[in-house]
Amino acid sequence: MQDIVNTEQAQAWNGPEGVHWARYQDRWNAVNEGFNEPLLDAAAITGADRILDLGCGSGQTTRLAALRAPRGHALGLDLSEPMLAEARARAEREGVANASFTQGDAQAHPFEAAAFDAAISRYGVMFYADPVAAFANVGRALRPGGRLAFVCPADAALNDWVAAMASLREFLPVGDFGRPGLPGMFSLASPDRIREVLAAAGFTGVTVQRTQAYGTWGSGAKDAADFLLGTGPGRHLMEQAEADARERARRALTDHLRGHETAAGTVRLRSTCWLVTADRPAAASASA
Repeated sequence: MQDIVNTEQAQAWNGPEGVHWARYQDRWNAVNEGFNEPLLDAAAITGADRILDLGCGSGQTTRLAALRAPRGHALGLDLSEPMLAEARARAEREGVANASFTQGDAQAHPFEAAAFDAAISRYGVMFYADPVAAFANVGRALRPGGRLAFVCPADAALNDWVAAMASLREFLPVGDFGRPGLPGMFSLASPDRIREVLAAAGFTGVTVQRTQAYGTWGSGAKDAADFLLGTGPGRHLMEQAEADARERARRALTDHLRGHETAAGTVRLRSTCWLVTADRPAAASASA
């Protein structure tokens, strides 16, 4: 893998975190797939479009984009080879022949200029070391007039999974978990920050719309608690606590999640995101 500048992220997503997401791709899709249709609609994909999926993970959104462009092509880009292996296997099993996947860092990947009509991302653009450089690189990969559409977490307090983890402060060192502006998941939680980054990267016509969806986190409270504590943030917090505190945290989280069980017994949690669109100017400058 060449042209990698986000080395810390590359190590994480090719280590335990990437393996976790690849292994549980269907569970993560059940958590996040409520944003698929709004995202793809916002990208305004047509039948012959060439689409770039940023941080594609195990490729669900890439495959869906490819199906919307049967005479076009969708390329999924991600740092994580474990997830990309799952993406390739799933595309082959589903017969989605116009989707392909490559390992790379969007901030530095040598995209062909103006190679894509649209770029999309479902929760894949928050981890760039230099977001302006990353989005500028993506902008160069879009044709003049090309469209960018992505979703990223917003309003940590309006994300039920964050509230669930924050409820464990008595047992785990939760700290500033979920605070906007910190590097990582909530780095783009401020709409002003999104507009600032995209404008500096050369995009115009930026829109930022708050969108909510409910996802399925488990088949019951205990199952959902085990899943949440097995995620990267959950593992990080649990590793810093003693065995007794970990067990109490697990029990407390299970009790908290019982309040989100449906009549069918599944745990449904609300996620809140920003649905962002922007355009590469139709009359791109020579330096863009």
